[in-house]
Amino acid sequence: MIGAATKSLGDMNAAVVPTRVDAKRENSVSSCEGTRFSIIVPVWNEAPLIRPFLQHVRERAPETEIIVVDGGSSDGTAKLAETFADRIVRTRRNRAVQMNAGARAAGGDVLWFLHVDVELPAQCLDEIGRTLNDPNVAGGYFRIRLPQSPFVYRLTDSFAHYAGILLRMRCGDHGIFCRRQLFEDLGGFPETPIMEDVEFFRMLHRRGRVVHTRKRLVVSPRRYEEVGMLRLTLAYGLIATLYAGGVPLRVLRWLYARTCCSIKNR
Repeated sequence: MIGAATKSLGDMNAAVVPTRVDAKRENSVSSCEGTRFSIIVPVWNEAPLIRPFLQHVRERAPETEIIVVDGGSSDGTAKLAETFADRIVRTRRNRAVQMNAGARAAGGDVLWFLHVDVELPAQCLDEIGRTLNDPNVAGGYFRIRLPQSPFVYRLTDSFAHYAGILLRMRCGDHGIFCRRQLFEDLGGFPETPIMEDVEFFRMLHRRGRVVHTRKRLVVSPRRYEEVGMLRLTLAYGLIATLYAGGVPLRVLRWLYARTCCSIKNR
């Protein structure tokens, strides 16, 4: 949700680097009953996770185009991604800018935006294809599940789902997806100081139904472990409520930096 810029569709001068994987596959993009898919992954300093994650994606969606968009990592994330990604896009650190740059580099008919700390369900592309088969559906997302069993995680799972339905809000960790043409028609993710994913979700809602699949993404609890389970759950709830109440995004960005980030990431 972090970002700060002015226009949609990001840095037009982002560097796009095809990898050996892309050359070997001759720019092929997977298809599911004629639909081509591109997975776009914005990253910043994710060296410990990037290769296991991309290998996992290759196993669950073996022919899908994978585009990693690096926001200026200093730990070699982009280099590590070359083994499994089709393309590496380099741009400035801003999640909306990164996702928009990845979308421009993508060749798929369907764009699926993923964070690097999620586990995909089996037959995930079938789920997306089935969801978008309805012409009245503008886009979709996955419900999320945290892997551990503490009550606060189950509370977070349920709160995120039902509050999201009530407020028409979903964040990027839900794996938002949509047709490429609609993404371009909407102008991509708005490059706001925060909540760019929620803003885009609402933009989709104005164009049609946005529905969740029957399967779930398993999301890493690392942020909860870094910040604190109860603190982060309450902070997310507060920010969502203030956002729905019209509090300026710059205020929410300030609050997010002080309540939802570990000291080392501020």
